[in-house]
Amino acid sequence: MTLTDHTDATVARPRQHSIDYVSESEAHRQKRALVAFVLGGIVLAAFCVAAIVVGAVLFSRETEPFNQPTTLEIELSEFRIDGQLTAPAGEIILNVRNTGSMAHNVGVRELGLMTNDFGPTGTATLNLGNVEPGVYEMFCDIPGHEGSGMVAELTVVEAGAKVAASGMHHGGEMTAEEYTAMDEAMMNSMLAFPAETEGKGNPILEPTEVLADGTKVADLVSSIVDWEVEPGRFVEAWTYNEVVPAPQIKLDRNDKVQVRLLNNLPLGTDIHWHGVHTPNDQDGVAPYTQDLIKPGETFTYEFVASDDAIGMYHAHNHAQIQVINGMFGAITIGDNPIPYGQTFSGATIPADLELALDEPMILNDAGTIGLSLNGKSFPATEPLSMKQGEWASITYYNEGLQIHPMHLHQFPQLVYAKDGIPLDQPYWVDTLNIAPGERYTVLFRADDAGVWVWHCHILSHVERDEGMFGMVTAIIVEADETFDPTINPIDPSNWRNTAGTPIEMDMDMGDDGA
Repeated sequence: MTLTDHTDATVARPRQHSIDYVSESEAHRQKRALVAFVLGGIVLAAFCVAAIVVGAVLFSRETEPFNQPTTLEIELSEFRIDGQLTAPAGEIILNVRNTGSMAHNVGVRELGLMTNDFGPTGTATLNLGNVEPGVYEMFCDIPGHEGSGMVAELTVVEAGAKVAASGMHHGGEMTAEEYTAMDEAMMNSMLAFPAETEGKGNPILEPTEVLADGTKVADLVSSIVDWEVEPGRFVEAWTYNEVVPAPQIKLDRNDKVQVRLLNNLPLGTDIHWHGVHTPNDQDGVAPYTQDLIKPGETFTYEFVASDDAIGMYHAHNHAQIQVINGMFGAITIGDNPIPYGQTFSGATIPADLELALDEPMILNDAGTIGLSLNGKSFPATEPLSMKQGEWASITYYNEGLQIHPMHLHQFPQLVYAKDGIPLDQPYWVDTLNIAPGERYTVLFRADDAGVWVWHCHILSHVERDEGMFGMVTAIIVEADETFDPTINPIDPSNWRNTAGTPIEMDMDMGDDGA
């Protein structure tokens, strides 16, 4: 190889290599430009998508309120459902507060949804889900509460429609006119007393027949009837002989008794003789003491009234339905155990006392009957009519689910028997607590003429915004000018008279005041 050839060769290679290097750099620049273009496009596209999504969300918020939950504030009290009762269609959530004095719950009938029971000051949340436009019924399903007024309409309007603001019923939102209307409603309800209604409970159950051996045979039929609890309000009552309370059964000691029960109810039934001594197989607790009396069947109870009693009779099977809806009655055996001639707290019961009235007062607070006295709600409760100076004996029977403090205006009540058992130490009260299942027998004299109210002192059991209702009646005392209450005063002495003069406290604690 010559020098010339070598030189040409060495010069030629670098020239060729230089040309290749410049071409490759240009390609890299083109690739970088393409990548930048693509990335820019992706960023722009992402921005556009984000803008579309945000716009859609904002648009949907403006035009699709159906997708946004509506929360309603609801208050429960005796016996009302108040609060925000209108909402747009869509998801609805109820925030519920109990501002009353007893346990409540709330549900929506058409949706089949219900909170649990919760007590005073308690809260609950109920999600109704997506609700279509319409009118829905809200109610409390604790026995007796719906019938006493705990029902309201929930109005659901079209999505996007304007919903007027609403507040709670009680409080500063009410106008003077609304308060005036409440007063008028109360006065009108009281002036309607006593109101006539169909049906009267507590009739005396007369024997259907008397057998050769002296056994008194009586018949009862259990059935469901329409019962007018208060003027214009009929309910489905579960009854004995189509009345609430059931017929009174009055027996003499050692009477032989047969009570035939025909069951025309859709449920099986039995009769428990509460507070009455019977053989075990007559106690009326199926299936332990007898077979269940199925619909259409008849069962005969048979026992001897061997012990004095102030008792009650009622169904034991499914009592949570049958009893609270009306299947209860009074049964007495023997004489009224009045403490003749005895003195209590300075007041003497006459030895020759004659009663003007000797009546049962059966309390209920549940079921279709609801808050009632002897199967009726005020103003349909029956007043007691007496003359000045006459005596009355009343036995309270509590067939409900709650305690009731029964308050008689003006006249002290002498409590002299508990569950039919005479008390060794009778005592005077103006208000007496009666728990479920209890019987208390009291005696009083009507000293003063006028209309004297008699009621449960749980105030929500007797008054509501629409007026007086429920567990209220009155004693109407006719004046008698010949009556002199000072001859035998019934004015129970207080502790100052019976325990001596109160100790005079020496208020001089010394010079230093210690």
